[in-house]
Amino acid sequence: MKRIKLVLISSFFAFFTFSSCEDAYNIVQDGELTESEIKTVTALQDYFNGFYANVSISDQIGFTGIFTDETSVGRGNGGGNKSLHRFFLTIGDDFVSRIWYDNYETINRVNRLIRMAENQVPVPTDPAQLAQYNGILAQARALRAFSYFQLLTYFSTDMRDDSALGVMLFTNVPSVEDDLPRVANGLVFAQIEDDLSFAFANVSPSATYKYVSKNMINAMRARMYLYRGNYPLAKQYAQDVISNSGLVLTPAVPIPSPIPANPYSNLVSTGGATTAWNNNFYSNSTVNPPIVSQVPYRRMWQDLIQGEVIWALDRPATGAAGTWENVAGNFTTNNSTISGSPLWEVSRALFNKYASTMGDVRRYANVDPTSLLNPNYATVPNYISSDVIVIDKYPGKPGFATRNDIKVFRLSEMYLILAECLANEGNINGPSNSVASVIKQIRDARNFLGPQPLPVYADATAALSSILAERRLELSFEGHRYIDIKRLGPLTNETLDRDNTDDDISGQPLSIPNNDYRFTLPIPLDELNGNVVIRAQQNPGYL
Repeated sequence: MKRIKLVLISSFFAFFTFSSCEDAYNIVQDGELTESEIKTVTALQDYFNGFYANVSISDQIGFTGIFTDETSVGRGNGGGNKSLHRFFLTIGDDFVSRIWYDNYETINRVNRLIRMAENQVPVPTDPAQLAQYNGILAQARALRAFSYFQLLTYFSTDMRDDSALGVMLFTNVPSVEDDLPRVANGLVFAQIEDDLSFAFANVSPSATYKYVSKNMINAMRARMYLYRGNYPLAKQYAQDVISNSGLVLTPAVPIPSPIPANPYSNLVSTGGATTAWNNNFYSNSTVNPPIVSQVPYRRMWQDLIQGEVIWALDRPATGAAGTWENVAGNFTTNNSTISGSPLWEVSRALFNKYASTMGDVRRYANVDPTSLLNPNYATVPNYISSDVIVIDKYPGKPGFATRNDIKVFRLSEMYLILAECLANEGNINGPSNSVASVIKQIRDARNFLGPQPLPVYADATAALSSILAERRLELSFEGHRYIDIKRLGPLTNETLDRDNTDDDISGQPLSIPNNDYRFTLPIPLDELNGNVVIRAQQNPGYL
């Protein structure tokens, strides 16, 4: 805890310091504010804007992709995170530390903002100023709730058990001397629910998808209650977003035509219909009329349209690499093509799932056309260099090849949450109000060859297995798979599913049991070193 507080106390000032040529000799620069100087709504807004820009789930995306069965070792990987890919998860892992500290950084900053609002900024009497004041507090408290939920998601052994050990809880600004313990899940969830209730009542009804909105809050509630096993509330909030957000599942059509005779051949072609189709599908041209307008699902991932995104963390193309994070950097070096030196690639197991259904647009949206697909990948000794399936979930946006908005909540997740709730109710089959009907809606939206068959499930276990499989396809490289195996794996008797070629050394373990202790992250080493109280509260399995 000491490290968290020391870092946050010193980092506060960075939000209000503007670089200039006078940096070398001006100890106090123009434009620099101390915490005590924040006395207006405008200054409070500036402070909020400063830390909102740093809220992220990029580390969750990177960790999940590398640890689970979403990725295989890329041919540009010289050794980075290979031990994590081989299931060596330790208290010193960098991803673990960043997930812990980055969320507590947001929590501490929210607590500071609330303290400043209560003690230093007069409550406005002007209605417009009062709405802005309450809106700042609403957004901040929603971010605090989100950060606590992220912490519980990764560091609590069982989110369904309110008495299970959760994480450190504080709504004040702790002193450097404080050593805080982990508390029960129920106490943390109570704070999350209180924050979300306040946020929902006070957030602007006109907030767009790159800001905290009522739809974002209800999407978070839907996911949270699903993880807690409260299916009635999860269903209520998921259905609310589906019905009232004004969004629809982003379709796979229209797409470029004519479709190649075999669009599932190697994406690299020397010419002809396949090359023309690829060029049109993957284009981000802004010419008029734009070719890319034919592929709405692809445009969503290029940040050219909102599509079905409920909440995205804005990552503008302007600004150098050090200014904004580049989410594609979790998996590649320079760009999302084969020449970009891919560190991690689409796992063969996952690609084979995509390729098993003709017309599935997700196969193309997740795989770059420069990929090399070797039909003999299973037997050739040099599969690392000859079977290269490049991740293209984050293709960059015009002006920055590796940077995309981070899409935290999408409408398809709400449909998948609804399906899981219907499975819990026993509504498995049928053309409406069933798991089968919801899965069909998603598959119909994602297939450019037309409507898909209505599934039929033998029992609830088969339905849950189908949901888990669909989540794997739909939410890949978005930070879900790790938690999904932990939640649903024991119910479906499934776990991680890798191909023999998903590592660069044969004979490496391909999976771990779905109840393995490594499906909960350890409290990081730096926290154990700085917080005497928490040392006795490490998660099981970690030294």
